[in-house]
Amino acid sequence: MHGEYKVPGGKLVVVDLDVDEGALRNVRVAGDFFLEPDDALLAIDRALEGADAGLTAPQLAARIDAALPAGTVMFGFSSEAVGIAVRRALANATDWHHYDWQLIHTGPQSPALHMALDEVLTAEVAAGRRAPTLRVWEWGSPAVVIGSFQSLRNEVDPEGAARHGMTVVRRISGGGAMFIEPGNTITYSLSVPEALVQGLSFADSYAYLDDWVLGALDGMGVKAWYQPLNDIATEAGKIAGAAQKRLVAGNGAVLHHVTMAYDIDADKMTDVLRIGREKLSDKGTKSAKKRVDPLRRQTGLPRAEVIERMIDTFRGRYGLVDGVVTPEEMARAEELAATKFSTEEWTARVP
Repeated sequence: MHGEYKVPGGKLVVVDLDVDEGALRNVRVAGDFFLEPDDALLAIDRALEGADAGLTAPQLAARIDAALPAGTVMFGFSSEAVGIAVRRALANATDWHHYDWQLIHTGPQSPALHMALDEVLTAEVAAGRRAPTLRVWEWGSPAVVIGSFQSLRNEVDPEGAARHGMTVVRRISGGGAMFIEPGNTITYSLSVPEALVQGLSFADSYAYLDDWVLGALDGMGVKAWYQPLNDIATEAGKIAGAAQKRLVAGNGAVLHHVTMAYDIDADKMTDVLRIGREKLSDKGTKSAKKRVDPLRRQTGLPRAEVIERMIDTFRGRYGLVDGVVTPEEMARAEELAATKFSTEEWTARVP
C-alpha cells in the first residue's frame, strides 16, 4: 500500500507498507522533508512496524515520538503527518495528480444558481460523470449566504439586507455567514472525489484542500495560514473562510468552497449581519470591522489579477484544463435554484 500526504505549507511525506493479520509490516517512510539525525528515519520505520492497522494518526504519532532519538529535529513535517500518510495508505487514498482537473470560470450568476451549481457539480463528481472541478464564481448581485445550520433571524438583519439590495440564500454546507459584494469578493469551489481526502480528519482536510491557495497568496506577498477550523488568516486579520459538504451518493464526493474578502464595506456588513459578541470573542477582537483584512490592501493587485494568479498556481501544481457546465448540469441547477434555493422553505428552514 502506498500513501502520500503533503503537509500544508510543508513537505511531502510518503509511506509504503503492507498489512498482515491486522498489523503494519514492511513500513518505509520517505519524502522531501528534513530530518536530523539520519538514523531517526529508521526509528520512525521501526516505531510503525507491527503497529495495529486500526490506530489513528495521533496514536501512530505517539508511537513515533516515543521512539525518536533525543534531539531529533523534524523540519517540514511531523510525527502526525507520518500518521496521516499511513492512514491514507490504508484507505487507498488518491492524490491530486491522479486526476485531470477541470476549471469552470464563467460570467456572473445569481446567488441561488451558485448554490445549486455547487450541489449539482459535486453530485456529478460523486457519480463519476464529471472530472474533479475547480469553479471560480462571479456574482451577479450582492448577497448574504448563510450556513446550512444557521438561524436566519439570528444572522441577518432583514431591514439591513433590504436596504442594501442583498439577496439572502442558504447553502448546503455548514459554517458561518458570507457577506458578498460582486466586486469585493473572490469565491471558489472544489468538487472532489472523496478518495482525495481519505485518511484525513475532517479538520485536516480543510488545510489540505487549500494548500494551493496559500501558495498562491505567498506568491503575491501575502503570508497566510489556516486558523482552525476553517479560516485563512494573516497577521493583519482574517481574509477568507471555508466550508464543506460531504455527499455520500455514488463513490462519494466533497464540496469545499471558500469566500475571500478582496475588499469590504465594513459599515454595510455590520448593518446587514448580526455578528454577536460570542462570535467576536473567540476571534480575539472586539470589532467586526477588524476581523477581516482585505486582499486588495495586502496585495495591491486588481481583483482579476488575484484570481488569475490563483488559477495559475493551481494549474502549475496539479494541471487544469478549461471546462464548461454541461446543458444537462445547467438545467438541473436552474431547477434547483427555483425549487429549492430561492424558496422560503429552504432559506428559513432554521428560522
